Amino acid sequence: MLLRLFKGNGPGTILLIIVTILLVWASAFINLQGHFSLYFDLNPMPLYEILSSFIGTKPLPGIIFTLSLITLMAFLMVNLNTSLFFITERTLLPAVIYILLSGLFPQYQLLNPAIFAAMFLMLAIRRIIDTYRISGIAYKFFDAAIFISIGSLFYANLIWFGFLLIIGMALLRTWDLMEIVISVIGLLTPYILTFGIYYILGKDLTNLWSVIEYNLFGKPDSYVFTRLTIAALIFTGFSILVSMVHLFMLMNTKKIKSRKIFFILLWLFLISMVIYVLLPSVSVEIIWIAAIPISYFLSHYFVFIKKKLIPDIFFSIFYIIILVIQVWYLK
Repeated sequence: MLLRLFKGNGPGTILLIIVTILLVWASAFINLQGHFSLYFDLNPMPLYEILSSFIGTKPLPGIIFTLSLITLMAFLMVNLNTSLFFITERTLLPAVIYILLSGLFPQYQLLNPAIFAAMFLMLAIRRIIDTYRISGIAYKFFDAAIFISIGSLFYANLIWFGFLLIIGMALLRTWDLMEIVISVIGLLTPYILTFGIYYILGKDLTNLWSVIEYNLFGKPDSYVFTRLTIAALIFTGFSILVSMVHLFMLMNTKKIKSRKIFFILLWLFLISMVIYVLLPSVSVEIIWIAAIPISYFLSHYFVFIKKKLIPDIFFSIFYIIILVIQVWYLK
């Protein structure tokens, strides 16, 4: 079935991934008139404002640019596992699943600050993991903090993932006050520079603060879930739950570093869910970030589950549901 086709690592699998990208993003290119301004377009964060003004207001350039970022994210997803080998098998499945998850909400398949945030978060996660067993002060926490903070200048709510720095310290190292200090400095530095640049250019600092406050605590229009999307989310949620249970059952068989990486991904998933529930400013665009740990959880399940028929069915249904959502959006 479908899963067997995507489990390989050869040119055929790469070709299937390219076909999947085109299928999942087809509706975005066909239904150009269906795109509309979202709340982060009305009061954009500073870096996202610069980018969106450069690309322009027409949807097509933004869609092409975002699709190129999705392709880059797919590469980063695979590269993280290939270099750290925490799934303990070389697989392209994380890229496939991330691409599929990007099609859950077709209205958000356009220029979107959350996808930039996801990329910077991936870089931050790598820096956090690289602190494992480093002797002395791990200055890579400063790098990770910088990446998270820069990403939040695209999508403000990424700043809440600064808690991953503390979690990384707790999981990977012994506590060191200096590492906490340099992490806080790293989170603050891009904002200090931004306010400084605004001040030098004579721009309104009060307005900048209002934009940040709106993006963190404002309440945009609620996303209207269709019955098809609700069904897809229920099935996806069930699949995630099954994959996490399966992962925890095998956790003691994994190397210490692999276990710690999976726990960091689990906290990433939990933070995504918590801010979605608690913060009115967070809407379904959080899928771009939550899809990172979800992709690894599902990939691990599909690779290591002994019963081959069940994961084949799960993956095939998930694949088909995403394509049906795309077709439904064209109506």
